[in-house]
Amino acid sequence: MPELQTANNHRYCVIMCGGIGSRFWPYSRSNCPKQFIDFFGTGRSLLQMTFDRILPVVPAENVLVVTNRLYADLVREQLPDLADDQILLEPARRNTAPCIAWAAYHIEARDPHASMIVMPSDHLIIREAVFQENIRTGFDFVESTGALLTLGITPSRPETGYGYIQIGNHVDGDINCVKTFTEKPNLDLAKVFLESGEFVWNSGIFLWKASTIKEQLRKHAPDIAQVFDNGESLFNTPEEIPYIEDNFAGCPSNSIDYAVMERAQNVYVERVDIGWNDLGTWSALFDNSPKNNDRNVAQNCNLLAYKSSGNIFAVKDDKLVVVSGLENYIVADSGDVLLICPISEEQQIKNIVNDTRLKFGDKFL
Repeated sequence: MPELQTANNHRYCVIMCGGIGSRFWPYSRSNCPKQFIDFFGTGRSLLQMTFDRILPVVPAENVLVVTNRLYADLVREQLPDLADDQILLEPARRNTAPCIAWAAYHIEARDPHASMIVMPSDHLIIREAVFQENIRTGFDFVESTGALLTLGITPSRPETGYGYIQIGNHVDGDINCVKTFTEKPNLDLAKVFLESGEFVWNSGIFLWKASTIKEQLRKHAPDIAQVFDNGESLFNTPEEIPYIEDNFAGCPSNSIDYAVMERAQNVYVERVDIGWNDLGTWSALFDNSPKNNDRNVAQNCNLLAYKSSGNIFAVKDDKLVVVSGLENYIVADSGDVLLICPISEEQQIKNIVNDTRLKFGDKFL
């Protein structure tokens, strides 16, 4: 593990790891969501890759994973070096604001001088050395200013599945004030954003001091902050977990973007070029996977494809897949579910998951 400067001992990382990944169904299932899957055959899951990526910046003992209690064993299996108090187990799903609130209260009780980066567990970042340098710059900025900072990605296409940030006045280096947030625009608006050059994608990666985000939660999301304020003296003691078990479900379900980032005044964006993708869809996985001469992607399977191109085959257990005349499809086989869907219609997968739940309950989820 790289040597870290003593000052970095006050820097923490929170990996959010509680999502279900329903857009990757049926490969991503409720008992093993996508963040625990090795999509690229590297021997490391997306969660493990996220953990590895931050170690040059944050000491391993300062990395926390917040996940649903259903995934406690998976986290411990994949990150065996984490101590029990580095894994925060949510008793209910309440979106990112309560998740981040719990982590901030937990960290500040341990270290009043702490600053923290918050990252999803399922992103792909190709340029890791650049990412790490950007994070060091971000930490320096929030520690010296008390600001809220998010990483912004220069858009390469009019993407409708991401949130956008409008860049305001320049502050320093690649850091600007945030003018506006826009959540998942329609195609026409996304094209305007791209052509204007004033917008970046919201990566969902945040940096701030623990004390700062607590203050902003109290100001802008008091219904969430109150839950943790009521038990503040219990954090970093043996009584913390029983308190969370009894009270966490009382938090409103809200994202940190809506609860704080879109309302606060001291919000900034650092523009980065880190080879980022949130791997939120099958097409994103297709775009970021090696392809054969016919532009087919084979995930964990053997493939014989005739007159077929532009497909992604995700089939477990080294099964042989034989196809003919198939163009631009998702073929995902996982246990008791086989999905065959045009890539162009992948946005319907969440609706398919809902229909499956209505007809069959949770049997196939």
